[in-house]
Amino acid sequence: MGVALTRAAQWTTAGFGKGTLELTPLNEALLNDIIKFVESFRVKYPQEAEFVFKEPLRWKTTLEPSEFESGYIVSDTGVLSEENSKDGQPLLILSGKDIQVSSFGQLSRLLELAKDKKLKETQICLEANRDPVVKILGAGYGIVEGEEDSSAIRFLDKMKKDDGHASIKMKISLLLQQLDVLLLNNSLKHISLEIRLNPATIKNDVDLLKRFSGEGEQTVLESIEYTSDFEFANGCRAPPWRQMHGEICYLMVKPHDCDSIYVTCSTAGVFVNGGKKNEAEEINYERHSEIFKDLVTFLRHTSAKFSENMSKQKHSFLGGKKKEKKKLKSVTEKEETLSLPKSSVISVKSPSEKRRMVRKLEPSLKWTSSAVPQEKKDSSKESQDEKSATLSVTDKPKSVSPSTSAGKTQSSSRRKSFEKVEELSSESSSESEEDEEQPDHRQEGQTDLPSEYWQIQKLVKYLKGGNQTATVIALCSMRDFNLTQETCQLAIRDVGGLEVLINLLDTDDVKCKIGSLKILKEISNNSQIRRTIVDLGGLPIMVKILDSPDKNLKCLAAETIANVANFKRARRTVRQHGGIKKLVELLDYAQSKTDPMHRHALYETKDVEVARCGALALWSCSKSHANKEAIRKAGGIPLLARLLKSSHENMLIPVVGTLQECASEEHYRAAIKAERIIENLVKNLSSENEVLQEHCAMAIYQCAEDEETRDLVRQHGGLKPLAALLNNTDNKERLAAVTGAIWKCAISKENVTKFREYKAIETLVGLLTDQPEEVLVNVVGALGECCQEQENRVIIRRCGGIQPLVNLLVGTNQALLVNVTKAVGACATEPENMMIIDRLDGVRLLWSLLKNPHPDVKASAAWALCPCIENAKDAGEMVRSFVGGLELVVNLLKSENKEVLASVCAAITNIAKDQENLAVITDHGVVPLLSKLANTNNDKLRWHLAEAISRCCMWGRNRIAFGEHKAVAPLVRYLRSKDPNVHRATAQALYQLSEDANNCITMHENGAVKLLLDMVGSPDEELQEAAAGCISNIRRLALATEKAKYS
Repeated sequence: MGVALTRAAQWTTAGFGKGTLELTPLNEALLNDIIKFVESFRVKYPQEAEFVFKEPLRWKTTLEPSEFESGYIVSDTGVLSEENSKDGQPLLILSGKDIQVSSFGQLSRLLELAKDKKLKETQICLEANRDPVVKILGAGYGIVEGEEDSSAIRFLDKMKKDDGHASIKMKISLLLQQLDVLLLNNSLKHISLEIRLNPATIKNDVDLLKRFSGEGEQTVLESIEYTSDFEFANGCRAPPWRQMHGEICYLMVKPHDCDSIYVTCSTAGVFVNGGKKNEAEEINYERHSEIFKDLVTFLRHTSAKFSENMSKQKHSFLGGKKKEKKKLKSVTEKEETLSLPKSSVISVKSPSEKRRMVRKLEPSLKWTSSAVPQEKKDSSKESQDEKSATLSVTDKPKSVSPSTSAGKTQSSSRRKSFEKVEELSSESSSESEEDEEQPDHRQEGQTDLPSEYWQIQKLVKYLKGGNQTATVIALCSMRDFNLTQETCQLAIRDVGGLEVLINLLDTDDVKCKIGSLKILKEISNNSQIRRTIVDLGGLPIMVKILDSPDKNLKCLAAETIANVANFKRARRTVRQHGGIKKLVELLDYAQSKTDPMHRHALYETKDVEVARCGALALWSCSKSHANKEAIRKAGGIPLLARLLKSSHENMLIPVVGTLQECASEEHYRAAIKAERIIENLVKNLSSENEVLQEHCAMAIYQCAEDEETRDLVRQHGGLKPLAALLNNTDNKERLAAVTGAIWKCAISKENVTKFREYKAIETLVGLLTDQPEEVLVNVVGALGECCQEQENRVIIRRCGGIQPLVNLLVGTNQALLVNVTKAVGACATEPENMMIIDRLDGVRLLWSLLKNPHPDVKASAAWALCPCIENAKDAGEMVRSFVGGLELVVNLLKSENKEVLASVCAAITNIAKDQENLAVITDHGVVPLLSKLANTNNDKLRWHLAEAISRCCMWGRNRIAFGEHKAVAPLVRYLRSKDPNVHRATAQALYQLSEDANNCITMHENGAVKLLLDMVGSPDEELQEAAAGCISNIRRLALATEKAKYS
């Protein structure tokens, strides 16, 4: 093992301290071989497994004391093995995070306990013990560099000098040498097959995949994005400390048929990483999949849709790869030519020309075919360049050529590239991100293009080549076309019109700015246009225009920002250039004018329009967590609260929309309460405008997580309009928002009483059929909350609500299943309801949901089964009728999810009330599985676990078995909990366990008597009785022992 770790394993170090094992396929293969060897050591070589190491192996473990089972003495601070060496020292000692192990037997058991952490645990152990052979057998058995061939002779000499353990040491040393040979052979095979990736290869693949990605059934992916915009000189995008592990970059890939995947591209290959919980956090670099040789192979394995579409486009994709290589070669040659001293003058092409050059190199796909012949494009390009060169400085005072504008953007983006790396981590991962490049959906051939396409291209030429007057006329003429049509929008883009329009924003002429902004506002509804505007640096100029004294300019700039800021990079750009603060200032525009002249109705209307446009832009920007924080810091909440009192509905919609987005943050909800915003939200529920009603209901839905907010909605009379809006079912978006608000408000009992008074429960039952899933989730959630009261359960039964609820148990929507199981479980507390549920086969459907892959669904189904079993007419027979049902429940005790474990324990408590069922689950091994959970610190799990143990004690020798599986001592510790439910359940469990003498001794040794004595005085009669009974059994045993002693 020493030779393999030294020569075959791949180590890395940051230039100081100890080296670490790289996360490579070779190292993983070596670690798995070592794990296999150690795990089987105890079984294959029992005598050698007991051998005590010369020096313990020490490292920082990832295991917790609660994960150790029988065979160990577990305390709050550490763990000691019950197995000791001859001098009485435990062979395994865990103190805090420091662990030391002194035998192969204990190493083998430790790996069994580590389960899915065994690979990480082995890695840490070997990193901390670089030469484990020396620590296991002693310094004389270490491998000396250059003397591997004579090692056997040295071992024989060492045996003669050793003590009586020489033969065992020799056998262990031979076994370790055999392991070394195996590891070295396997590593050679692995290295011979290994293919190393490099940054250029990854970049080439990503660029090609981007061209084939976008919306539509024929594209291979929805999107593929780098997680970082910053690229190092070596072509890597990974941080330097990760590059040392061979990592090149990280991607966020969105296939058509599955959720977004975070991917690591490294020199060793491509694999899934842990991703981000939210954009404020760093990527979890831990590998979560096997390693694939390249990006395309990984995506073929991950997405069936990708594989299918790739096979259709295989020829084009491979052709693109070949062209990309030629492109890279030609670019390299050009760079070499430009670097020669001869070339003192370098011509700079405009972004539109660069884009056309790239198109020449793109693979020819049906949906990206060029609509304009290349010769025509080249000729028009030359004529445009000539005309743009004739522009007079006096005609356009501050006009900047498109190429200069793009150059400025590129240089500024390079200067701020380091800021981008930090900013990326602050974006919200919940916000939607559009595809970076979307394919053109234009028809083939110039004959299919309408005449408007060519007319707009001519107007763009006038924009480039005309004087100030001609520019204004061309802008006005362009606005006569229907700019909402994609053909017209792309005509402007294809001929380089966007560069000119953005240039015009940087002039001093107000008319040119207004004309340009009016066009940009219309065409920026197109996602491709939005991307291009950001790429050309249009957003910083628009943010700058927000400072203009002209109100028309402010409005148009804000509205255009609202359209463009529909994707993450645009929102980030607005924030980085101070746009959030300026947009918030627009909200204060109407109130900030104290000049009497501004009191005129015309000025007041314009001020309202400025505020409306500012709110509209903030609404788009508020989809980012960092922007929400920026709005709050800029003082946006009080201004939004003030605007909410306005009577202008057009302004109210973006204001409420912004509040709705921001209300997902907890500190915003607190501020919304403080600013008395709920009152105005409730008031606007009675508006005639359906869109305003929808956003107000959605804002209430977001805010009603808090009890105080729910009370405010009731106090301001918001429940009645919400109940009334349930009757209007045509607008599904509004219905989803209203039912969501009702669901959250129904968490408070007082609100449920009001809903019953307004007949809302009957209306909700009527919405259980023929509604989209987003409505059903909220409707069922609301009924689940209402079902907590007996009177409402009767109403639901009377209105025929049980059957549609049971029918929904066969769905696949996770959120819907969680809510339905909760509602059905609540209904089952009524015997009459339970009869209907049983007749509709509802219990079987609930039981089948225990197989659902989502932990939340499993837990909710298990909780729902508890009242079903409790109130069923012949519960025992019903449970036994489910083939494999009891075994399924017992196996769920192996889950890692605490909520699942607690719910299953509660279900077992009810199942075990029937003696036959208790016998069956005992045969399925319920006792050792319950005992294994005893070391938990979760009070909810403790409560239901103790109840389950108490019930299971009532069969056969289960009491004795719980003692044998070390469940008694941890139960005593439950008595120190602050939860009275835990106290009661634990006292009852200890009372049942105290029927066995050995358990009484364990309780006494762990200080149970003193804790139980305190509980005898509890006002809870059940707790009193159980505590007294347990003490009585312990005392009875003590008296019997005393009597036997003296007799």
